[in-house]
Formats: sequence, C-alpha cells, structure tokens
Amino acid sequence: MTVLAVGRGGLRQFHQSLLEHTPDQAIAVLQQAGYASGLELYESFCAWLPSLTGVGIPGDLDAAHFSDALSEFLQSSGWGSVTVTPLGGAAIALDSSDWAEAEPGTSTMPTCFFSAGMLADFLGRVSAEPVAVMEVECRCKGDPHCRFLSASQETLQQVYEAMTQGRTYEEALAGDGTGT
Repeated sequence: MTVLAVGRGGLRQFHQSLLEHTPDQAIAVLQQAGYASGLELYESFCAWLPSLTGVGIPGDLDAAHFSDALSEFLQSSGWGSVTVTPLGGAAIALDSSDWAEAEPGTSTMPTCFFSAGMLADFLGRVSAEPVAVMEVECRCKGDPHCRFLSASQETLQQVYEAMTQGRTYEEALAGDGTGT
C-alpha cells in the first residue's frame, strides 16, 4: 500500500478552488473524492493498529478503546484528534477541535465535505455496514469543534429533514433512536 501525503494547504486550496470555479458541483466532488480516500485510510489504520493495540482488525478492537485508538491514528496521520460519542442510540458523533480540513471563520455552514465522504467510507469499513456521515458543527463557521454524525443513511436523512424544519440534530436523534 502506498500512501500519498497531501498537506492541509493543498487540501484547503483544492477546496477553495472547487468552490470558486465550480460551486454547483464542489460539494459532490469533494465528498466523492473523500469517499474514494476511505479505503486507503482504513488500510493505513489496519496497518497502524497492531503497534498500539496488538489488534490488526478494527472489529477485534474493544469498543472502549476505539475512540482513543482512532484519535491517536488520525492525529498521527495529520487529520486531527477526535473523540467518539454515541448519540441517541442510532448515531455516533466524532468531534475534533483541530480538524485538518477546517479553516476557522471562513464560512457560515459546515464545509468539511471531503472529510465527510472519507469518514463515511472508513467507518463503513470499520463497522462492516454502510454508513453515512454528515457534519453538523464546524470550526469553519466559528463552532469550537467540527462534529461529524455517523449513522445509517436513513437516520441521517431524517436528521437532515428535521434540521430543515428548525429542529436541532440532538432533538432529531432523541427519543426512539431513529431520529423520528
């Protein structure tokens, strides 16, 4: 496996150029490029994991140690540190106060589209089930951290619809765990 390193500056310039030159397609392009990067991130995580935990397959890692292992890996890979928190029984939140894709104070909405795609593919491989990822808080818009929600596509669609109706993602995830 060969890993190609692209710095924060390159990722941010890619982001900015797409938004400037193809604003109608930028989000989809960034998400698709991120999704295509998920396999390599997963393979790198699997290769790195034994050095920290002695486990070579993420599914064999004790769930209590997953957040710390993932945070250490992502931080050592240059993405930033994360904490993983279950939300409402149907989703998890990944929070980062130093996420690489975020450039603080540059937007009025979450903009870590590449990361959302990359994390969706990566977390789907870790869980061995398809998952979706949606960023709901972002340092780009002045939030103290980036927060990515990971859940089934159906759950995140329900969260998105609830948010377009003025509810918070916390409200959407509360209750029966399905976002309804």
